[in-house]
Amino acid sequence: MNDRAERDTTTRAARFLQRFGRVLDHIDGHTDEDLGLDTLSALACASLFHFHRQFSAIVGMPLGRYVQFARMKRASYLLVFHPAMAVSELAATCGYETPESFARAFRQLVGVSPSEFRSTPDWNDWHVRFKPWLDVRSRPMQIRPNTADVEMLEFPSTRIALLVHAGDPRGLNDSIQRFIAWRQRARLPRDRHATFNILYADPQSTPPAQFRMGIAVATDGPITTNDEGVVESQLPGGTCARLRHRGSTDFLEPVFRCLYGEWLPASGRELRDFPPFLQRVAFYPDVPDQEAITDVFVPLA
Repeated sequence: MNDRAERDTTTRAARFLQRFGRVLDHIDGHTDEDLGLDTLSALACASLFHFHRQFSAIVGMPLGRYVQFARMKRASYLLVFHPAMAVSELAATCGYETPESFARAFRQLVGVSPSEFRSTPDWNDWHVRFKPWLDVRSRPMQIRPNTADVEMLEFPSTRIALLVHAGDPRGLNDSIQRFIAWRQRARLPRDRHATFNILYADPQSTPPAQFRMGIAVATDGPITTNDEGVVESQLPGGTCARLRHRGSTDFLEPVFRCLYGEWLPASGRELRDFPPFLQRVAFYPDVPDQEAITDVFVPLA
């Protein structure tokens, strides 16, 4: 096979995977709906007669199993991060007609009842149980970001309240829960105070024990000593490259490849000695995964 034929084959294969990536995105973004085969097969440009077999072969698990994982991921996050949300409302949001059917499905996949998980979430065990789904979603099936969408802007110096998660990334949700508890007491609602993450380490290349990530909120108010470990800090002002990501922040690797591997070498710019950071614009699980919006900032010299 010559080089051109090989490139054409690779391009066709990538487009084929992207069609099924659109199916996964649609499922993740519509967990509260009846996910009909007509819609899903049309997104994949696949025949109804072959769609189930194609889905299993490409994704690595049956369609029904994937849908269950997607619904239970959102249910898990809603249970923990929206403790006031009634289970009946939560069940409907995750595509179940009754709280009873939701509770049975949740226990089957997560291993405990919804109320048990809400009161004492075991995120380490959750990651073990959800590993098959997380592995599927980490595969490169999405459309790649475009360097034309990268913007350069002046980011203002911003005072923040900061909690640094240190250790295994699987425990990150426990730190987020502590931070939310402090934030609620401090009366810093998300619609008026921007939310940030500071990426001190790359989870793909950092040993779990050495992983660190900052969870922060913009504030001019006092930050008193607290049990959660929230301290005053600063996001420094200066020029940044910004690329907006729509979808789950579990899968930011293509964004960073675009920024660091494509845009930066072509830009002629140098990096500043401060880690990349994120601003959360629309949050999961408040919105479905594919409606989440995150601005990714890379500080420039």
